[in-house]
Amino acid sequence: MPAPTTRASRLIPAAPDAVWNALMDPKALEQWLPPGDMTGRMHAFDGRVGGGFEMSLYYPEGETEHVGKTAAREDRTRVRFAALAPGRRVVWAVLFDTDDPALQAEMTITVSLEPAPGGTRVTFVSKNLPPGLRPADNEAGSKESLKKLAGWFGG
Repeated sequence: MPAPTTRASRLIPAAPDAVWNALMDPKALEQWLPPGDMTGRMHAFDGRVGGGFEMSLYYPEGETEHVGKTAAREDRTRVRFAALAPGRRVVWAVLFDTDDPALQAEMTITVSLEPAPGGTRVTFVSKNLPPGLRPADNEAGSKESLKKLAGWFGG
């Protein structure tokens, strides 16, 4: 059985080049990529194919529903830029920093940017989700990140 795929899409009130800049700016990623009430911290960033970034996402204090994949409140990821098409598409190859074998598979997230009336249609397609990552949680997190990205641009 193939690994699950999820998809989330949202109109972002900005031109594709501006959205691209938010995808390639480590400080911007810290702000909009962590879903919901999570916060982020960038550890390393190399904006070229074969480069990537290492980032921690932190659950809020007092979070009891979710358990971190790396530490009690932390999900640390290593993301490799598998492909970059400026202003159009980025492909992230994502690994969780975890001891849990059910979360150790590399998944890919393709972020596509399409010009649209009122801004840019941004779509996340996540493939090859590790067996320990629930597709519904991944889809919800993607939607929350896209909501924060829209907010980054005042939407």
